[in-house]
Amino acid sequence: MLSRTASSLYWLGRYVERADFTARLVEATIRLDALSARPAGEAAWQSALSVTYNEEAFASTGDNLTQQNVAHFLMFDKDHPGSVLRCLEAARNNARVVRTALTREAWTAINRAWLLFSNRASPGGSSSTLNLVESVKAELRGFEGAIFRMMRNEAVWLTRLGGAIERADNTARLIDVKYHLLLPEGERVGGVVDRDQWTTILQTVSAVTAYRWLYSEGLKPDLVIDLLMSRPELPRSLAACVEESVDLLSQLGKRTGLQGEADRMARARLARISKTRSREVVVSGLHEYLQAFIRENAMLDQAIARQFRFV
Repeated sequence: MLSRTASSLYWLGRYVERADFTARLVEATIRLDALSARPAGEAAWQSALSVTYNEEAFASTGDNLTQQNVAHFLMFDKDHPGSVLRCLEAARNNARVVRTALTREAWTAINRAWLLFSNRASPGGSSSTLNLVESVKAELRGFEGAIFRMMRNEAVWLTRLGGAIERADNTARLIDVKYHLLLPEGERVGGVVDRDQWTTILQTVSAVTAYRWLYSEGLKPDLVIDLLMSRPELPRSLAACVEESVDLLSQLGKRTGLQGEADRMARARLARISKTRSREVVVSGLHEYLQAFIRENAMLDQAIARQFRFV
């Protein structure tokens, strides 16, 4: 496989996952902001920017911190490379480069997701935005399903590998921001707002039902952290993403003969996380652990690029 093709497949997976996560984040923030008992207001939208590391980029626009402005920035802003529109555009461009490696269903799902934005300039009100998010999620689920139904080869493994690396980064940032930044000043840990926010976090990663299956207790922050960090049963957990990265690199190595630095880093990370207990991490410093994980994930991304000779 040409290095350019490998790079396009890998980044196709990353951009699809990034678009899906950002759309889900906007949806969850709208629902959090609309809680009738105690709306989160600016704090909720500030947290959405924090999760995606876009506080400075949004501030540079000069817009006020409102639902309409932040939702537009995260979904439609053509000057913001992390917006859903730009991510889908990048995914579509990469898919076009590797068109012959994809099935018609996979290409159609990406193209239809991008077309959702072609004749729109803004997300509109809450209902309109939620409807758009549902449409985006449906098309991206169609893409994911098409990838899983494709022949098992380098194209599938590279696409999924990009998705796993992106997913790990998103989940780590989501936990970090909620644990340290999201609860408004003066609100009690374990109170109504805190509980609603943790529920919203679970909704963002489609984990509400998983939490109920795995834990008999009511909603507890330490258990949510345990689910998102340590439970491989949840596809978006750090443990699951780390394990999937190792498996996919192994499959690619067997098929292509390209093994090396990325494999060693991925296996070492899996060995560490399998011995990590979330309660101990919370006590010793969750923020520090997650920041180290994010840095290590970026280093693994760079190692993958070198190993497969991305251009």
